[in-house]
Amino acid sequence: MSGMACAFFLYAVSGLVAPWWGVTILMLLWTVMFVLGCLWWTPHPKRLLFLPVFAVALWFGLITGGSILFDWTA
Repeated sequence: MSGMACAFFLYAVSGLVAPWWGVTILMLLWTVMFVLGCLWWTPHPKRLLFLPVFAVALWFGLITGGSILFDWTA
């Protein structure tokens, strides 16, 4: 879960690159992944190791895709 906290900062500061609606979508995605992590905490603790890695990879892909498709710039 500390990995998800680290990923939160990437999602939260995306406003430097993405427009407000992009940041809103990113924060909703992070919230869904955080809730999923909370649900997996006891029954599937090993899955929690991969969730922050997936969160960072998803963030990178969406920010890169947004900059290519929608000309998001810093």
